[in-house]
Amino acid sequence: MEIEDLATFVEIADAGGVSPAARRLGLSKSIVSRRLLRLEAELGVQLLARTTRGASLTEAGATFREHAARVSAEIETARETIAPHETLRGRLRIAMPLSFGPTHFAPMVAELARRHPQLHVHTVYSDRFVDLVAEGFDCAIRVGYLPDSNLVARRIGPIYGKLVASPDYIKTRGAPERPDEIAAHQALMQGTETWQFRDGDKIVTVQPQGRFKADNGTALVVAAVAGLGIAWLPDCIIHDHVAAGALVPIMVHHPPPPAGAYVVRPPGRHPERKIRMLTELLTEMMGQDPRFGEIGNAGADRQAAPVA
Repeated sequence: MEIEDLATFVEIADAGGVSPAARRLGLSKSIVSRRLLRLEAELGVQLLARTTRGASLTEAGATFREHAARVSAEIETARETIAPHETLRGRLRIAMPLSFGPTHFAPMVAELARRHPQLHVHTVYSDRFVDLVAEGFDCAIRVGYLPDSNLVARRIGPIYGKLVASPDYIKTRGAPERPDEIAAHQALMQGTETWQFRDGDKIVTVQPQGRFKADNGTALVVAAVAGLGIAWLPDCIIHDHVAAGALVPIMVHHPPPPAGAYVVRPPGRHPERKIRMLTELLTEMMGQDPRFGEIGNAGADRQAAPVA
């Protein structure tokens, strides 16, 4: 029985069929189908029921999936244990934010792949919170203030930001000077989030309101430059606009507390070595990248914590 067949079957089971599993694995549909058929022939049972509506596990398939997942995980752990310390193998599937993942985090992931030629790295860029388990991701990079969940997070660095507006907006509507004045302004937001600001030793939370929303930080930058409202945005995506005068920092006496960048993964006893090495590399490179603003606290506060 081939370990690749077991691992492929687990992907088929988790993805809900041969075609989505092939996309996850970066393989052709024919290769994935061949591995499944070979495994079914060896076991002498049908693992996947194929219908015109799709595919689902048979009773035998559902039972065998749990055993196959455990065996695959044990084999992967054994491979990591006996491999040279500097060598990473296998596949690493990462979900990253679209807003500045391709420009800021992509070079770091490329460096990981350069250092480890036998590691297959698959990265998906999206600003939505993917379901790591259901969608087959090993980990995700998430940015912001993270709410509670059963995932495990390690902080890789701070994300500093500012409240900004365009000169035209400030000329027409003015600029808030205190957090309680934000309610009188058009806010540019990703959804229904809250904003936090420092007021002396206290943290003040406000609920902004506005008519323009986008699930992508770069789109909010464009809207802010166009004068549609005020926005809380990370320094790493507004630096050039602020330097050019297209955006102006406002309410500077009440700065927002720094958010964080995190590597999150499903809960488990120990993270795989490839996730640990990715986390260490991101922490190192974030601390050296001036686009992320102040870096004095980069990498601090990296205890495991529940997040979304």
